[in-house]
Amino acid sequence: MTKPAYHRILLKLSGEVLIGQQGFGVDPVAAARIASEIHEVHEMGVETAVVVGGGNFVRGVAASAHGIDRVVGDHMGMLATIINSLALQDALEKCGSQTRVVTAIEVREIAEPFIRRRAIRHLEKGRVVILAGGTGNPYFSTDTAAALRAMEIRAEVILKATKVDGIYEADPNIDPSAKMLERISHHDVLSRRLA
Repeated sequence: MTKPAYHRILLKLSGEVLIGQQGFGVDPVAAARIASEIHEVHEMGVETAVVVGGGNFVRGVAASAHGIDRVVGDHMGMLATIINSLALQDALEKCGSQTRVVTAIEVREIAEPFIRRRAIRHLEKGRVVILAGGTGNPYFSTDTAAALRAMEIRAEVILKATKVDGIYEADPNIDPSAKMLERISHHDVLSRRLA
């Protein structure tokens, strides 16, 4: 077996990857497929943390566009990430992975609170750590949470999995003629407002 390129990773999953063929919520088949792939990487000895979004249920920004207070919408999104984290935990454990769901908001009956040192210890003990609840603060995306948690747990890399296969010059879901960019610097992403 070849040595993995990284010892500790943070995988950022879009909530939409859990939709599968259903169009909404969590498709158990999609969750099982994703869990199987994570389990395979974890079995190679890679310490694995996962941040999963909640967009398959609700997005705070979208909810606020429909008249829901932005903070309330973001709190709804945080709860959606917990639902997704529990679904992923169930699927991972069916694959044989030991897991812990840790969350930025208090729901002690179903998940541990995020405590940096404890999360690192879970990784060191060979558990997949699923980081739920975003940052615990409104106005911050789960992408921001992924960057924050990656720094806190000292992940070597953030790997992002979404329903799109790269960075485009425009939203390919809105503009079918949008071209995928083969290479782009962080400066170009910011200057072209692609984030």
